[in-house]
Amino acid sequence: MEFIVTAEDAGQRLDVYLVAQLPELSRSRIKGLMDEGRIEVDGRARKASHHVEPGEVVRLEIPELAPPGVEPEPIPLDVLYEDTDIAVVNKPAGMIVHPGAGVRSGTLVAALLYRYGVEGLSSIGGPLRPAIVHRLDKETSGAMVVARTDAAHRSLVEDFRDRLVEKTYVALLHGEMKGNAGTVDLPVARDLRRRSRMTARRREGREARTDWRKRLRLPGFSLIEARLHTGRTHQIRVHFSALGCPVVGDTLYGAPRQERAGGQLLPPLGRNFLQAARLAFAHPRTKKRIEIRAPLPPELAVYLRTIGCATKTEDALIDAALKEFL
Repeated sequence: MEFIVTAEDAGQRLDVYLVAQLPELSRSRIKGLMDEGRIEVDGRARKASHHVEPGEVVRLEIPELAPPGVEPEPIPLDVLYEDTDIAVVNKPAGMIVHPGAGVRSGTLVAALLYRYGVEGLSSIGGPLRPAIVHRLDKETSGAMVVARTDAAHRSLVEDFRDRLVEKTYVALLHGEMKGNAGTVDLPVARDLRRRSRMTARRREGREARTDWRKRLRLPGFSLIEARLHTGRTHQIRVHFSALGCPVVGDTLYGAPRQERAGGQLLPPLGRNFLQAARLAFAHPRTKKRIEIRAPLPPELAVYLRTIGCATKTEDALIDAALKEFL
């Protein structure tokens, strides 16, 4: 079994990384396989404490029956682009990319397997993560590129590692950002008190950079476009929460469960107002530049218009802000 470490997973201990890829295996089982010489990183045996780096190839030999793969499920997919090498899908909010943390069904991987079959997807990610090159959080929607061949998978992993893939998001923030554009370069690390969160308050955090520009100012809110130069876990959510302007709907990072606008209590959004709006990258085989846009989901556009109505913002301003993202 073979895995290629992505930039998002880099920095984790080797045993922690492998447990995340193969939830069926315990850390003690992983340690046993290491002691038996059945786990290698770039062809060399490593200790459990080894911190994985982007692009490293982790190989396992499991003498017992390998854990079962994901069962295909007839889940509708919004495919923005596809060819024999790659596909770009518009992941909906609420969908988890691959099995893990007790979730076995309803994943993007299950939908991909139903559409393309196991033979139509890269095998590098193993039985639980075929084709998966990068991820979006459960409550984040938008464009995701997946690999349909092993060669495409390796090429895309290298491009993500070398920061050659352009990733642009649109987000509605709780609070009013100062200025019209800027850069957030706070380091991102795991929150030691709440393990489900990341934080920008630890000095030993990993380098992270987010460029942003304001697209619309509303009383109490800021609609921004953000470009990621690094791919840390929860990066946009952590960065803007650290500035006191969490993503609307993101209660994990400090947003209220229900927003107020113009003195009115709004219905809960039920998701994060965060959309991966654009991906631009070199095609792994032809090397031609591809730019794919994922339109803003209707529920986000409606929510923005609701805020505009409550704050008596001119419709023309809302229309102009939404024009590029619909």
